[in-house]
Amino acid sequence: MTSSWNDRELPTTICLFDVDGTLTPARGVITDSMRQTLADLRKKCVVGFVGGSDFAKQKEQLGEDAVSMFDFCFSENGLTAFRSGAPLPGNSFLEFMGEARYAKLVNFCLRYIADLELPQKRGTFIEFRQGMVNISPVGRDCSREERNAYEKFDLENKIREKFVEALKREFPDYGLKYSIGGQISFDVFPIGWDKT
Repeated sequence: MTSSWNDRELPTTICLFDVDGTLTPARGVITDSMRQTLADLRKKCVVGFVGGSDFAKQKEQLGEDAVSMFDFCFSENGLTAFRSGAPLPGNSFLEFMGEARYAKLVNFCLRYIADLELPQKRGTFIEFRQGMVNISPVGRDCSREERNAYEKFDLENKIREKFVEALKREFPDYGLKYSIGGQISFDVFPIGWDKT
């Protein structure tokens, strides 16, 4: 790594943390104690975060000073990234897919969601991001209580799991990977563009 971290006890060690469920509760806000833990850790090594959400959402969770709190920031699974506060070159899901194939994927998802029988549906079923789309059968606009209820319903009925299988059958040649995570949604992105 760079010499700018030579003041750290372990300047060639980086600790990367997921945002949702690690640094913050799912879609929640970072606590003061977590902020202090990260500040203490930064004295020892290089610290960064990685997550699937866009940077605007991550700033809502981590604070407006997120770029200065971390040495590396990887939003949208690294397609939007910062190193020492400076932006790094990015990439785009839409460029990878092309407009026609993207539209076919979205249309399929909307039809699939329209036919689902769920206890409730809220808005924002498909969220376009720089490096992926996030698909939520219940809708990302659900309340915390609805989120918790949907998670239980999904575990019992495997809604997201069945949805992913349908997408794999419909788009076997698109070069896409599907990742079920969190409580209410799953991500769709090109193979190799995930956090790992």
